[in-house]
Amino acid sequence: MENYSFIQVFNKRIMASPLGKVINPYWYRKDVGGMWEEMGKLQFDYLVKEGLKPEHRLLDVGCGSLRGGVHFIKYLEKGRYFGIDINKSLLDAGRGELKRIGLEGRKPVLIQTDSFSLEPLGVKFDYVLAQSVFTHLPINNIIRCIMNIDKVLSSGGRFYATFFENPKGKHNLLPEEHEQSDGTNLVTFFDKDPFHYDFDLFNWICEGTGMEVEYIGNWNHPRDQKMMVFMKK
Repeated sequence: MENYSFIQVFNKRIMASPLGKVINPYWYRKDVGGMWEEMGKLQFDYLVKEGLKPEHRLLDVGCGSLRGGVHFIKYLEKGRYFGIDINKSLLDAGRGELKRIGLEGRKPVLIQTDSFSLEPLGVKFDYVLAQSVFTHLPINNIIRCIMNIDKVLSSGGRFYATFFENPKGKHNLLPEEHEQSDGTNLVTFFDKDPFHYDFDLFNWICEGTGMEVEYIGNWNHPRDQKMMVFMKK
């Protein structure tokens, strides 16, 4: 009989599904949309270009398995990265990724939440990022997110969010096609995932809050997501 260690046996078992198919140990990279290296670096490079410094506190909304998080955690001072996500499995996979690359000692704060409630943390954030979050949310969930971010964004803080744009305005209820970097088209919808929105909607959301929003537009996203930034007035 072969002399397997416990870890070898355990790994051998979890790598096989009941149907005998091999499970990709990096499944969590695909489950956040793939493009692990490309999108992780794009997010990081963009925020650094926009002024993110190692001493700043960053909140990563919908951080998933830390596709962008691994870059931010390595760059920021210890304990300055906060990530939230609804999916516990992805957060656990992100913790495993940090351990694999030796970054668990950077003390990131990772929180599972489905409400965007952040005030209990008692922390104000200099930068907030929601990359590919609003693209999957109906409008009331987006309003909840923005209202809660307003409460924890520091004076002069900036909240960057991506979205699929409906350039034809609110009267357009038809699907929209977005050309991707690989030459294919991605279709978005008025009332189902993936969602698209006209930018004026976000101006309306900001009315009566402590924030205003500015359209940025193209930022080299491979799936044609546009960028906007919410700022404290």
